[in-house]
This record gives sequence, structure tokens and C-alpha cells, in this order.
Amino acid sequence: MIYLDTLQIRNCTIGELIFGGFRCFTLELPWRWNSINISCIPAGTYAVEKYDSPSKGKCLLLSGVPDRSWIEIHQGNFTREIQGCILVGDGIRDIDGDTIPDVVNSVKTIQKLLYALPERTQIKVRRSY
Repeated sequence: MIYLDTLQIRNCTIGELIFGGFRCFTLELPWRWNSINISCIPAGTYAVEKYDSPSKGKCLLLSGVPDRSWIEIHQGNFTREIQGCILVGDGIRDIDGDTIPDVVNSVKTIQKLLYALPERTQIKVRRSY
């Protein structure tokens, strides 16, 4: 089981993803009532599997998210790269100077995460607002 604990702050949602001894940070859009492409997903437990996305490369695909589909955990640094998905990195910093937190070292982090995980598992998303 993967655990994702998050906290919504101004303009985004940041979190910590934990699987066994593996830990990383996450970046999502803020809560906007689960609206497609503009909101983080609701709290809950979802199936997750390794997936080769045509646009994002190797990533994780979540299923069972209410009223949503094609929710991925993938590489990326900025909220402007998110359409309802989850980005991962090994740190959080404002790397582009827009005052919105970003994740760093995303490519290496998704590679390490994919290596650590089995083909299929579950993710438990917990939200603090």
C-alpha cells in the first residue's frame, strides 16, 4: 500500500508519498470539488498500476477515482503541467520564481518510485485542508 498525505496551501496541494522505505514529495492542483483537469482527487483508496503513458512516459495510473479517469502519477515540476494528476519529486522549492511551490528532480524520483513498486498495488490518499 502506498500512502499519500497531503496539505492544501495557496494555489496547490503538496504531499508526502510513502511506500515502505521509499519517500518523496508530491505536487497537485488545489481542491476544486473534484472538477476534471483543475482539481486534485478526493481522499480515498484507489488501485494503482504501472503504465506507459503516450504523453508522460512510464508512470502510475490510478483507477476507481470517483467521476475521474486517467489520473496519473508522473514526472513534472510545475502546477501548470498538471491536469488533475500528481507530480513527484525529491524536494519542494519555487524553482521558477512564481511563488507557487514546485517539485524538483522529478525524472529521477519517478524512476526510483517505479523501481520500488510492484506492478499493481493500492494508494491511500489522505487530505488536510
